[in-house]
Amino acid sequence: MKLARVQTDTGPAWAIVEGETVFRLEGSPFEHPTKGERIGDLASTKLLAPCQPTKVVCIGLNYRAHAAESGQEVPPEPLMFLKPPTSVVGPGEDVVWAPGSERIDYEAELAVVFKKRAKNVAPGAYKDYVLGYTCANDISARDFQRGDGQWARAKGSDTFCPLGPWIETELDAGNVRITGKLNGEVRQDSTTADLAFTIEQLITHLTKYFTMEPGDVLITGTPAGIGPMNPGDEYEITIEGIGSLKNRIRK
Repeated sequence: MKLARVQTDTGPAWAIVEGETVFRLEGSPFEHPTKGERIGDLASTKLLAPCQPTKVVCIGLNYRAHAAESGQEVPPEPLMFLKPPTSVVGPGEDVVWAPGSERIDYEAELAVVFKKRAKNVAPGAYKDYVLGYTCANDISARDFQRGDGQWARAKGSDTFCPLGPWIETELDAGNVRITGKLNGEVRQDSTTADLAFTIEQLITHLTKYFTMEPGDVLITGTPAGIGPMNPGDEYEITIEGIGSLKNRIRK
């Protein structure tokens, strides 16, 4: 099932996407969602960020090839940082250049959306807490990241967490292809099989420290091939079994 948030005449609404048609979601997206009345065609419906997290927990250096291109070792345990809810934007929304930055990078990532409160999740139980998966772009002001000594501004500025296009609830995320294209040119191309820490390991670890609420998001790290963008550039992330997320950067 593809769960989405869409703009309607009466405001944002939860929806179910089937093929090229969008239907209103009845009930809660987190508990037994059902298909309601038809909203319209997908092509003419504005998609919003597919959830409204209270926080986004992010993982650094979690693809072996990306750690190698960065000249670093994979950390002994997951390297975690946060993005605030104000960093989240949806498909087609602009990423706004952070004032004063001289280099802003794209980072294609698989995102995990939680369906219920998760704390101290036991190994083997993580699937009980996962609503589904979506695409994420971990926008990073690289000069701020290197210069600030911590990553709050570099990773958490407004619009620095595009998510979408929807939440796919039926995905085996252990080995899916993830690609990123800058203005149509492939820059990142890998699979989640290169993850140093699996999704199960990440959820078990992070919920020792953070209580994840329904709609909260984990983004799992980026493959090799990161690089800078310029104003006007467009980055498109495609994840096998989910779909594509495209955003343009502007000053």
